[in-house]
Amino acid sequence: MRLDGPESHNVEDRRGRGGFGGFGGRRGGGIAVGGVGGVVLLVVALLLGVDPSVLLNGGDMAPQPAPQERRFDQGQGQARAPQGDDAGRRFIAQVLGETEQVWNQQFRQLGQRYEEPVLVLFSGATHSGCGAAQAQTGPFYCPNDQRVYIDLEFMAQLQRQLGATGDFAAAYIVAHEVGHHVQNLLGVLPRVQQLQARASGTESNEMQVRVELQADCLAGMWANQAHRARNILEQGDIEEGLNAAAAVGDDRVTGGRVRPESFTHGSAQQRAHWFRRGLERGDIRVCDTFQG
Repeated sequence: MRLDGPESHNVEDRRGRGGFGGFGGRRGGGIAVGGVGGVVLLVVALLLGVDPSVLLNGGDMAPQPAPQERRFDQGQGQARAPQGDDAGRRFIAQVLGETEQVWNQQFRQLGQRYEEPVLVLFSGATHSGCGAAQAQTGPFYCPNDQRVYIDLEFMAQLQRQLGATGDFAAAYIVAHEVGHHVQNLLGVLPRVQQLQARASGTESNEMQVRVELQADCLAGMWANQAHRARNILEQGDIEEGLNAAAAVGDDRVTGGRVRPESFTHGSAQQRAHWFRRGLERGDIRVCDTFQG
């Protein structure tokens, strides 16, 4: 990727401060650890999305020590101890800055004001407006405080485990979470939450899949617009993004051990399709996953 623009000022670095972690029981349609429930818990841990405590009833957390600070190396997708200049933080701030430029412009065209989200870097565990958060829940967006939460070490581990390495794959993760923020500002997340409260488990899962696929499409749309304006994409970047989108499909992560009606993020094929759709068209109007 070519990231020559300014870094975002909306990055809050909490790494090394400690926090809260440890999964407890889940309220509502809970998840048990072990057996099939353990597989579902693994899916929640490895997929990207809105904080599940908001759209899927949430979970309680108990205090535990946070691990030491780490750094994400953008070129190789490796986790390492920070040494002087923090390239991981700089890369994330540059990507976030690119999303701000695109979405500020898009919202102006819609006649609205874009409220830029804050991206929180943390190590191990931290507090969020949706409750306590662990790195093992993966990168997520909390609509209650309009913040994206990322543990750089866990994100690097996530990419290695799923084979979704590369700088644009990491940028896709950030753009996907920012896509959830866009959904929140446009009223999509509040509406879905209302509908899920009256829906069956299968219907609720289907709505959540559509939320995630739309965030994938919005991530692709961002890349299209940023490349048009500032030529950010290099050879191989598109393949990295498509691979990352497919790698976090429910079927890919679980090896087919979870039935489609239990999906909460969509299949590898669906995720890659909607990311490519946004990337090729660059138009927010093509990202209506709720109509098709």
